[in-house]
Amino acid sequence: MNEQIRAREVRLVGPEGEQVGIVPLERALQLAADVDLDLVEVAPMARPPVCKLMDFGKFKYESALKAREARRNQQQTVIKEMKLRPKIDPHDYETKKGHVVRFLKAGDKVKVTIMFRGREQSRPELGFRLLRRLSEEISELGFVEASPKQDGRNMIMVLAPHRATKAAAVAATAAGAKPAREPREGDGTEVPAAPADTTAD
Repeated sequence: MNEQIRAREVRLVGPEGEQVGIVPLERALQLAADVDLDLVEVAPMARPPVCKLMDFGKFKYESALKAREARRNQQQTVIKEMKLRPKIDPHDYETKKGHVVRFLKAGDKVKVTIMFRGREQSRPELGFRLLRRLSEEISELGFVEASPKQDGRNMIMVLAPHRATKAAAVAATAAGAKPAREPREGDGTEVPAAPADTTAD
């Protein structure tokens, strides 16, 4: 920028994007001073380098605003985890399915893990059946991104929200909607929902 530029001549672009042409560096610096702007090298690898007349302080400020807005609108991919047992109680299953639904509605992916113990390891079809049932029951909100597969004593499936579901979550966040919360047992208060730490006994 300005006196830091080392080229002998530059291809000059005016403040409104107009092409001035190739001029000596001293001439470009004089033109910048005449209009109280900075001479900024925007394409240093070009021959000759391309420089533009601009208010560099204002440019940096607007760039920072745009970057901050982009980060605010960016929806980071979060993967929640839900653990189940192959012989899970119907009530527990509905509770855990409710968590999965809530995660998907929030725009998050969900890793569903079936944990096998003892003789259950010889009955993988129980896990497949349970995961298939879950994927069918939440099909309006999400889809199976990674099909069920055996991983040691566990069977894992990954669910992802449909594009429309995620878009609704992003819109709700942008509108200032509060994240989903769930009550803590026993005290009647609300606390932020923790990543699924629910494991059926």
